[in-house]
Formats: sequence, structure tokens, C-alpha cells
Amino acid sequence: MEVPSLGHNINSPTSPCEDMIKNLSLEAIQLCDRDGNKSLDSGIAEMEELPVPRNIKISNITCDSFKISWDMDPKSRERITHYFIDLNKKENKNSNKFKHKDVPTKLVAKAVPLPMTVKGHWFLSPRTEYTVAVQTASKQRDGDYAVSEWSEIIEFCTADYSTVHLTQLLEKAEVIAGRMLKFSVFYRNQHKEYFDQAREAQSNRMLPSVKDNSGSHGSPISGKLEGIFFSCNTEFNTGKPPQDSPYGRYRFEVGAEVLFNPKTNLYFGDFYCMYTAYHYVILVLAPQGSPGDQFCKQRLPALDIANNRFLTCTQGEDGRLAFHHAQDVILEVIYTDPVDLALGTVAEISGHQLMSLSTVNAKKDPSCKTCNISSGR
Repeated sequence: MEVPSLGHNINSPTSPCEDMIKNLSLEAIQLCDRDGNKSLDSGIAEMEELPVPRNIKISNITCDSFKISWDMDPKSRERITHYFIDLNKKENKNSNKFKHKDVPTKLVAKAVPLPMTVKGHWFLSPRTEYTVAVQTASKQRDGDYAVSEWSEIIEFCTADYSTVHLTQLLEKAEVIAGRMLKFSVFYRNQHKEYFDQAREAQSNRMLPSVKDNSGSHGSPISGKLEGIFFSCNTEFNTGKPPQDSPYGRYRFEVGAEVLFNPKTNLYFGDFYCMYTAYHYVILVLAPQGSPGDQFCKQRLPALDIANNRFLTCTQGEDGRLAFHHAQDVILEVIYTDPVDLALGTVAEISGHQLMSLSTVNAKKDPSCKTCNISSGR
């Protein structure tokens, strides 16, 4: 594998990309800016004109890969030895400038049959907008490259995590979940105004809202799933909910059996941390057959409500339900249906409002080895 004008190749012992490259059609990677001027690219020579790729198509998009193809004059294929693929992360939707940081801007691939798969978690992130342009190239005897003009620029967006990626996160979360502790209530903290609004304008109900962008960047529930956040973690010494909260001094408590029972499906949603020792697991509780249940069935790993490492509901011989939660992770439970305040109680807590512990729109630590997988953040 060769990189034009670089002193070492991608298969060198110092390269972090060797294992990934074995699975790619890409043969090398070079960092350089596309400026439309062939003569400015080091090691690139002028010769007879090569065909410019036309009608570029992007397909089979995942969170860390895509397929690319284009139309090309069959008569010129024999002269083409390589493709240069310029890949850039978009800065934002309203700008024509592109962000190059952490994104290699030129992929150099052998001229393999199209469509060609581009795959690599080290330069592709989930749910991220990119632009791509292509050149054809011909390697000369002296090692230089003759290249075509750049193609048109195409935009695309990578996908969310698939259930395969979420299962990898699930397995990592299981490792640190710890032993199970009993609990009896789900609770939700908010400001007094939140509950006043529920009583006066929402028929005494808390209504689902779209989940924020906290957690893993590739999570398929962020910005899409509607639900109500609840907690269930208890203090080790009392077995009761903590008296402190980052979300408000008023707390709604409801019996665990109201939200979690054999008629409820349970899904794994995410696993993340926020540059601290605390790790969070997001679970989704969805009444069977509800819109939230249908959403989750297509996107999230389902959990056995009686046998998993995070949150369980089991039925004893006397018919009573018993509930347990994992001790060593903080559970964020999303319930996908409206909840009537009459099903529980609202009261002021005696503790403090610890704003520093809020996870609203919290960004996941991309460097944490405990809660990250190989397919991006």
C-alpha cells in the first residue's frame, strides 16, 4: 500500500489503522486539502486527460460505512489505477465551509470494480453529515500520479447505530452493572411549574417528549423517541430513592408495578459516561403494542424483563411482583406513554438540587474504554 509522497505506508507498525484497512478496498490514506488544482498536489503529474467521475451515487449507508459508485467512460478504465476520494465532515447545514479536523480528506484506493465500500470508524462517525468528491488517477512509472479534475460534490449523512452496535454496547454495560438491589418505586424530579402545567393544561398527565441528544452520538433514540424520563436507583444504606436531584425539588413517585409489569416490554437504549467515573444506562419501558413499543422493536435490543443485568420484574409464587435494579450504573428509564399524576404522589424533596449531575444534552466521553465501541462514539 502506498501513499503518494508519504514517507511510510499504512501497513507500517506505527499505523493505528492496519487492522481496519485489511477489510477495506482502500489501500492508503493521505491528509491534504482538495483545492481543485492538480499541480499543487505533491507527487501528482500532468498527462493526457483522465475521465471525471459522473453521476456519483452513495448507497448502503451505515454508521461507519457506505458504498460509492459513479459513471465512467469504459474506454478509459484501462488507464485508471487509483481513485482519490475526498471526504469531509460538514460544519453545519447553513455553511459552505467544511470541517477538516479529525477527518482525513483524501482516501486513495486501488481502482477496484464499483460500487466500492468505504468503511472505517476512525474517520466516519454515526449520524454525521459528510461531503464527498472523487478523482480518477493513473500511477506513473516514476511514482507520480496523473489525475482527473474533481467530480461534483455529493452530500450524505451516516446512519444511527444498528442493533448489532447497540448489542456491543449492551455487552459492555453488562460487565460493570454490578449486583441487583430491590426497589419499589419509579420517580421523576422536576420544578413545581412542570407539575402545575401537567395539572392545568395536560389533563393531570405528564406527556412524552422527544428525547434530547445526551449519550452516544449514534443512538437511534436521540431526537426521535418520545417518552418520559424516570429514575429508580436507590441509596445503598436506606433502599430508598436519594433525596438529592439535579432536575428539580419536586418529585413524582409511582409504584414500580404501574409502569413495569408483564404487559410492558423492556429495551436497551444506550450506555455512556460524561468524563466522570459514573456510567449511565438508558432503558426503555414500552407498553406492549404501543407506538413506542413499535418504534423500539425495529431499533433496539429487547431485554427479558425477568432476566437481565439492569432492571428486572419477577413474579413470586404468591403472584406478587418484585423489582430489582443494577447497583453500579445509573439507570435512566424512558416510559413511552403518558402518565396520570393520580397514579402516584408529588412531594417536595428535602435534599439539594445538584445541577452538576444533570445529563440533559450531555456529551459522551469519546475516550472512555469502558463505554465506547469500535463504531464511533
